[in-house]
Amino acid sequence: MADRKKLVLVGNGMAGVRAIEHLIKLAPDAYSITIFGAEPYPNYNRIMLSSVLAGGTDMKDIIINDWDWYADNHIQLHAGHTVTKIDTKRKKVYSQQGVEADYDVLVMATGSNPFMLPLPGANKEGVIGFRDIRDTEIMQETSQKYKKAAVIGGGLLGLEAARGLLNLGMDVHVVHINGILMNRELDEPAARMLQRELEAQGMKFLLSKQSASITGRRRVKALQFADGSEVEADLIVMAVGIRPNVELAKASGIEVGRGIIVDDFMRTNIPDVYAVGECAEHRGIAYGLVAPLYEQGAVLAKLLAGVESEGYQGSVTSTKLKVSGVDVFSAGQFNEGPGTRALRIQDDVAGTYKKIVIKNGKLVGAVLFGDTTDGAELFSIMKKGESIEGKEKELLLGFSPAGGGTSSAADRLAAMPDDEIVCGCNGVSKGAIADAVQNKGCNTMASLKGCTKASASCGGCKPQVEGLLKLYAGDAAGVPVKEGICGCTEHSRDEIVAAIKEMRLMTVKEVMNVLGWKNEGGCTKCRPSLNYYLGMLWPGEYEDQKESRFTNERYHANIQKDGTYSVVPRVYGGVTTPSDLIKIATVAEKYEVPMVKFTGGQRLDLLGVKKEDLPKIWEELDMPSGHAYGKTLRTVKTCVGNTFCRFGTQDSIAMGIRMEKAYERMTAPAKVKLAVSGCPRNCAEATIKDLGIVAIDGAWELHVGGNGGIHVRATELLCTVKTEDEVMEWSSAYLQYYRENATWNERTAQWIERVGLDHVKKALEKREDRLALVERLEKTLSYTTDPWKEIIENKELRKNFEQLSAPQPAQG
Repeated sequence: MADRKKLVLVGNGMAGVRAIEHLIKLAPDAYSITIFGAEPYPNYNRIMLSSVLAGGTDMKDIIINDWDWYADNHIQLHAGHTVTKIDTKRKKVYSQQGVEADYDVLVMATGSNPFMLPLPGANKEGVIGFRDIRDTEIMQETSQKYKKAAVIGGGLLGLEAARGLLNLGMDVHVVHINGILMNRELDEPAARMLQRELEAQGMKFLLSKQSASITGRRRVKALQFADGSEVEADLIVMAVGIRPNVELAKASGIEVGRGIIVDDFMRTNIPDVYAVGECAEHRGIAYGLVAPLYEQGAVLAKLLAGVESEGYQGSVTSTKLKVSGVDVFSAGQFNEGPGTRALRIQDDVAGTYKKIVIKNGKLVGAVLFGDTTDGAELFSIMKKGESIEGKEKELLLGFSPAGGGTSSAADRLAAMPDDEIVCGCNGVSKGAIADAVQNKGCNTMASLKGCTKASASCGGCKPQVEGLLKLYAGDAAGVPVKEGICGCTEHSRDEIVAAIKEMRLMTVKEVMNVLGWKNEGGCTKCRPSLNYYLGMLWPGEYEDQKESRFTNERYHANIQKDGTYSVVPRVYGGVTTPSDLIKIATVAEKYEVPMVKFTGGQRLDLLGVKKEDLPKIWEELDMPSGHAYGKTLRTVKTCVGNTFCRFGTQDSIAMGIRMEKAYERMTAPAKVKLAVSGCPRNCAEATIKDLGIVAIDGAWELHVGGNGGIHVRATELLCTVKTEDEVMEWSSAYLQYYRENATWNERTAQWIERVGLDHVKKALEKREDRLALVERLEKTLSYTTDPWKEIIENKELRKNFEQLSAPQPAQG
């Protein structure tokens, strides 16, 4: 690592991180990489924000590279850090939060900012742009209290914002200074067709309106226009364009125009400083579409990896989008001008429109509405610059421009060049789709989308992706291949566990090699599962592979979205002492912990802890880890039982403490939560836990398979026993049987639903079988140690916590 060059990327967006992805593939050991991102999130697909706003997609679904991707590729990510200064002479960058980083190579990928109209009143509450996750959250929050919204801007972003606000139940007016919608992408006939379609969906339009001022006291009340009219609004969203974010570059002596000026290899005027993405200006153009930005990133990656390339020659752009469920496509010079001829066909009944623009015998522009199937072919002809003289009508009607006969969609897809971009949102080429289908077994749309991300964003390319899937997979298209634990293998969980047992496989790498993993290094889904299965089968022989664990488990703390950590010490059964409370309070004050919170599991959570403070806090607390971060026993919740409560029938506190001390370091396929209630009134909520114990007169009920999370599931009664020792015997046997038979990441609720309670009862009905399971669990637990204490006492392990900032958290 010492001889690697230091690369710093300023900007954690789509263009910059795509360049890093390419670079890692081309030269995995050449650079030590540090990324600064102003938002407290991993790299996500900004194009999909409108889908999140509309409620069709969850935030987690638009993450391109999750937190573990950075850790797996040894990338130091400073999320939530805004770079405020670059010293190009000393080759240093400085963040607003006080972090410094040296660089040999600096890549500027600062993106763009939403253009906010400088209207009187624009600073009022309720006036926002639409550019990032926070804007999306504000719109969602606003819709809960207010009902009237105005969106300034009739382009794609404005229409998508309006669609989302409609879905949130708001009354929406779209205000546009032009007389037609999407005037940069559509001609008038197509724009009018789009307007009619969106009006039918409930959108209202105020076209040819110039915004003049925003009224209201503290919060916006109305938007006034230059003609004296106004529209009431509790929320105003400005979606009128973007501006390259060049302020940092300009202040650092880097040459800027509209954007950061770069040459064909993305070099700025400062040595070793490069720029890509929406912030870059190449040959006088700053691009705002994804495909050109990805092309720039690929060129830069090749340059930094020492791979020859022709450089970036600029992009002929096309726009293929799904606007509020309507497919539109445009490319090139789609409005007629001097020396051009246009052919068009319009079907108002079917809701389709097609127009091609020709100049000097060549196709120079096209607009499609409703049916965009021919978009890729038209764009390919346009880029090639080939003559279409004599074949214009055939092309307009969907006929092949060469060869004279009709051409099916399959023929057109087959003739498409391999480097043709099919999915513009995610930069996926025809060749990448072919490779996924032919070499990686992706023969369904779901698997193809998961492998390549093709059609995973706006969905406008879905017909072409489906066509290519059928072209390459033939009769196998849509037939699911054997389902493996992830895309790296076709082997199921049971096959993998059986092979590990039979062949006594002892390492993650050995399992992958012997079982023929498609992806040599595995992925963030299979590596942790293999690590668990090996540890479960060979507890005394297998050495835990820390790099195969999720980031939270590597650092033994839950990592928060701002890059800080939380510390949850073990509080057995929810019972603490004054001395422990004093220790927690003292430590919290000493290390300026921003928040101390009672958890739902009757513990105290110290939130906002810096990574470098973790070992010191653990040492001064002198308490065991509460394992609040891993796939382990989390907590055993208790009520006061018959110790204090007049309704209590058994000592639930003592039972809960006994169970928590017995299982406190138990790993499992997923997190495990327990509870003990002292009577059927169930104050400890035992009947929505993975394992819940409920006291009744003279006995204990064992309930299993509950969940209080997103999908609430009540427990099922496993058995009723008379003594505390029997509770422990049955509980240990049940937990070990779950450990040995559940799929990785499968909670007990899903496991019980899958295998059935009767199956579990039968497996545990013989005492000798239960005792064998208990013995295996106790053997496993005998090898465990408290991770906090281990790190405190081991200088080498402690070194991992000395860096200024942490790898970021795994989601989910």
